[in-house]
Amino acid sequence: MSRIESINDFVIKFANVNGSGSASANELFAKAIMRMGVPVSPRNIFPSNIQGLPTWYEARVCEAGYNGRRGGVDMMVAMNPQTWDSDVAEIEPGGYLFYDSTRPLLASQLRDDIEVVGVPLTDISNAAYSEPRQRQLFKNIIYVGALSMLLGVEAQVFEALFAEQYKGKERLLDSNIQALHLGRDYVKQHLPTPLGIQVRRSNQVGDQIFTDGNSAAALGCIYGGATVAAWYPITPSSSVPEAFQKYCEKFRIDPITGQHRFAIVQAEDELASIGMVVGAGWNGARAFTATSGPGISLMAEFIGLAYFAEIPVTIINVQRGGPSTGMPTRTQQSDLLACAYASHGDTKHVLLLPQDPHECFEQAAAALELADRLQTPIFLMTDLDIGMNQRLCKPFAWEPDRSYDRGKVMTAQELEAGKDFGRYKDVDGDGIAWRTLPGTHPTKGAFFTRGTTRDPYARYSERGQDYVYNMERLLRKFKTAATLVPQPVLRQAKEATPLGVIYFGSTSAAMAEALDVLATQGVHIDALRLRAFPFAQSVPDFIAAHPQVFVVEQNRDAQMHALLVNELDIDPARMVRVLHYDGTPITARFIATAIKQRLATRKEVA
Repeated sequence: MSRIESINDFVIKFANVNGSGSASANELFAKAIMRMGVPVSPRNIFPSNIQGLPTWYEARVCEAGYNGRRGGVDMMVAMNPQTWDSDVAEIEPGGYLFYDSTRPLLASQLRDDIEVVGVPLTDISNAAYSEPRQRQLFKNIIYVGALSMLLGVEAQVFEALFAEQYKGKERLLDSNIQALHLGRDYVKQHLPTPLGIQVRRSNQVGDQIFTDGNSAAALGCIYGGATVAAWYPITPSSSVPEAFQKYCEKFRIDPITGQHRFAIVQAEDELASIGMVVGAGWNGARAFTATSGPGISLMAEFIGLAYFAEIPVTIINVQRGGPSTGMPTRTQQSDLLACAYASHGDTKHVLLLPQDPHECFEQAAAALELADRLQTPIFLMTDLDIGMNQRLCKPFAWEPDRSYDRGKVMTAQELEAGKDFGRYKDVDGDGIAWRTLPGTHPTKGAFFTRGTTRDPYARYSERGQDYVYNMERLLRKFKTAATLVPQPVLRQAKEATPLGVIYFGSTSAAMAEALDVLATQGVHIDALRLRAFPFAQSVPDFIAAHPQVFVVEQNRDAQMHALLVNELDIDPARMVRVLHYDGTPITARFIATAIKQRLATRKEVA
């Protein structure tokens, strides 16, 4: 058997049971590797039930810095008998199986093309601890210790992490360090080391930070000026408002008076939450809600009101598998059409498409700014993979003298001076009308709004020409939005090519690696990463410049493909769908294989 040999470049996957306390141990393992200067990209795969079902934690160790899923598993830490067969089947030929050898295995449970590493974790834990819960929790630390010895991760790194975590709680600190060394000592005494896969100190992490997209988006809302959040709990978005509350308690409390300068409401349902946010936006606050697909469905009527009455609203949609309850703890990019055209009638909404926590921070702040400038709902379209998984990204940055742009807001002085105020009148040709905040002037300006048709001065009207004027103005505003939203990012191939690929959001991490892999195999592709809808002019220009364009996305119905065809009047035959929608994050292997297969098929047809 030829075993996998690799330094600082492998995939390790932990198979556990939900509720066993393994999550913190697995995260500790990933952080320790990162502390050794080696980039790590972990992903937690967990069930929607509270306890007892299988859960997995996959960590990509990659000195080259790729943080998308590669595909395949080099080492499986198999701690769950329920999923044993499928877990063992995932291991690459020449890979490694680590398991609790307290109970012997049958030969039929193993494979002859992998290396098996057994440590009697239960026996070690039972000998050291008497209380059942302690035995379970510390068994997780024992296997982390054993793995650290097998893979060459330094004990001091773990000890430093424990010291940070249990500062002032020396009893817990000592017991965790003891459990770590129980695992390390067993490997030293009984097993040959090192394995073929190893971790060695490097300096490839640099100044990158390790965080998740939901926390980053919440902090972006703080810096973007949000003072109101209303929400209803739903996986996988709940940690956005929870993090926002934590940050508000740090940054939104007056240090002198102690007065809270924020309002956070956990509403009774999604309808109430979006209603509160619309009301706050009408009154001049920067406000947001966070939800997922089912919440968007329930919010649709209020979203339509905000669009038609032209009220600034920010909606953070952390997408998950659907429809209906779907897969609450799995990831997809399947709410694009639902959000782009949310509500009944003719509506079009701005979507921002961040690729990582860094852009979640930037674009959350940008969403609040755009909502004010465009006076409309803005959707931040993240997903579970970005939102709930920690990853390395560029540090957040904010210019200290940066000021907020509230857009076209007329002042009391301007109203008093007799400046013409038509709440829904286009005076600048960009489709954006002037607004006033309620109470700006005692007798002039707008105090109320409604969702019915009106003339440019907000007077009720069902005249056809007034309706057409308003709807065409909203279209002009949407075209203006295309110049204000984050622009696409072009990655040109090193050689001239007729092939192009369009992608967005969390697909970006795997795409970066897939493009490099394809290039080494002689397949050169120009790539355009979308960062927003409506599309900038560079998008149709890119498609026109390439006879064949792949559109890679994580949903069944090719929703981005449909948006491109519908909005840009593109011939669908020019664009090839590459779709992944099993709920797991897309992998570089999947993308590269799918593109090569489609190219081969087209050659055969030609």
